[in-house]
Order: sequence, then structure tokens, then C-alpha cells
Amino acid sequence: MRAVDGGGPTGWRTAAERALYARDPADAPGFFIREAPAAHFRTAVHASPLFAAAVARLLLRVDEALGHPATLDLVDVGAGRGELVTGVLAALPPGTARRVRPRAVERAARPAGLDPRVEWCAEPPAPVRGLLFANEWLDNVPLDVAETGTDGVARYVLVDGDGRETPGAVVDGADAAWLERWWPLSGAPGERAEIGRPRDAAWTAAVGAVSRGLAVAVDYAHRRADRPPLGTLTGYRDGRQVAPVPDGSCDLTAHVALDACGAAAAGAAGAGAWRLLTQRAALRELGTDGGRPPLELARTDPGGYLRALARAGEAAELTDPAGFGGFSWLVQPVGVDPPLGVPG
Repeated sequence: MRAVDGGGPTGWRTAAERALYARDPADAPGFFIREAPAAHFRTAVHASPLFAAAVARLLLRVDEALGHPATLDLVDVGAGRGELVTGVLAALPPGTARRVRPRAVERAARPAGLDPRVEWCAEPPAPVRGLLFANEWLDNVPLDVAETGTDGVARYVLVDGDGRETPGAVVDGADAAWLERWWPLSGAPGERAEIGRPRDAAWTAAVGAVSRGLAVAVDYAHRRADRPPLGTLTGYRDGRQVAPVPDGSCDLTAHVALDACGAAAAGAAGAGAWRLLTQRAALRELGTDGGRPPLELARTDPGGYLRALARAGEAAELTDPAGFGGFSWLVQPVGVDPPLGVPG
């Protein structure tokens, strides 16, 4: 399946943009325009309503930091089919929910049946006074891939619609500078890097849209000290990991250099110091704990014990460091004291 006929090989950024988001009426629409993400991969949002409840508690902290404004913005970037924003609204106290202006940012069309209170947007709105939350968004912002040849020189990786790769031009200019700062290559043949400048720019624009409040990006991530030598580009289809082929038939994703994103957005107006947390640490700070309920509850309230045990199991999955708990949260306050991730 080819989303759009792109001719000869191109860089991965161009190929992935076409495969994921194409709208050319002469060809099949791109993967995220056509498909519901939940049908192909599972996020923390789909794993348990406890995730949305934790984001709701974070929104309450932001509300407190802002002094309880008459209108409190909630912006869900990379909203899929609106699952997270719907869950957060359901988890909020009614009085707060009435003050919330919920907006979902997604390139696909508005799904049928979505709460009419939710505004559907193609780009992050501005200004935002509240919480901008991007769950597994940046990993789907297309980027170019570099690979070191036998001569020790990094070149762009070109790819055709069938996934066949060939070396392209030498990486230079701003891309080379980004690699030197954020993903330095040793020169070993076959070493790969994913050039994160488009994600830096996307996150900087998102943070720049926040006039006061908090911006959070949650994603698969790595830091400069532990970049994977072969990169992370992969595909997902029908719940399974598959080879990354830019033909519109699968998700194309790569882990995010969130440290580079945070540093890039630090120059946005009013942006405070950014911090990286594990999802395990963030959710625990927000009250999501996988501890088992007391056995005494099984004697006094068997039904309540079973419900509490189920919640504990869901919380344990969300905070498992080998699973969802190992995701990273990039937390950037704008014009307020940090409501999350402050060292104790």
C-alpha cells in the first residue's frame, strides 16, 4: 500500500510525512488520517482511566497555580480520537469542569460522538492559559535519519516506498550542528542517529503557545548520554511491531530526544526551567500508586477490595519501569511555579 507516490527515494522525514499525514485525493490517505491509533498500538490512555485521572489532578494543580481563572485551558496535542481529553473531563470535579475550555489537536477529522465541548484543532491554539499535554505526539513528528558509512562520514538515509534504504548526501549545516551537540556519532560504520530538529521546533512552538501554565510532553525518550547506536525508528500495525515502511500501511515512530526539545523551548517567552521525569515518578507524585489494598478490606468490603485490587493492578502497569512507567515526561512551566517534578 502506498499512501502517495513520491517518485524516487527521499529522506525519511519527507517519506514519513507523506506516509503518515498525506491528504492527496488521488491516493490513499496517510496512516493517521485514515486509521484510529488505538487499533494499532496501546498507550497509557488506553491502558487505564487512571492515567486520565492523574492528568486531571495535574490540571487541578495548574488551576491552583493560576489562581483559578474563569477559563482554564486544557489542550491535548496528538489527541488520537479524543480519548485523553474525554477522560480528563470525566475525572474533574464538576465545578472545575465547567470552567475548562478543552481543545484537541489532531490532523485527522473530528471523530463522531466526541463531547461537543471539545474544540477540534489541526494545530496547537494560542494563547493557552492552563495545561498543554502532548502524550506520544513528538515520536510521530517525522525526522531525518543519518548513518555513518565505511568512510566514517555521516550521510542522510534515503528510503523508497517499499522501505529500501540507500545513502544520500553528507549531513551538513544545522543538522550536522544538531548531531554534534545532541547525538554525536563515533564514526563507526553503520551507526545511526535520528536528527531531532523538527521535534525541537514543534515542541518550541507548542511551549510558545502557552501564555501561562504548564506544557508537558510524554514519550518514549532517551538522553544524550544514552543515545541508541542504531537508532529507534520502527513501525506498528495491528498491535505488532513491524519493519518501518513508508507506504501508509503502518505507524512510523522513533524515540524522542526530549532533552534537546526542552533545551530548544527554554527560550520561549516566560518558559521556566524544564525537567525530565520518568512516568513512574510523575504518576506517583500525582497519586497513582500500584500498592495492593489492605487485606482487611477483603473481609469488611469484599466488593470494594476487588475494585481496589483492580485499580492497583492498573496503576502498577502504568508505573512499571519496564513498561509505561519507563516513559519520560518533559515538564516546562510558563509564568508559574512548577506544579510537578520539583525536587523534594
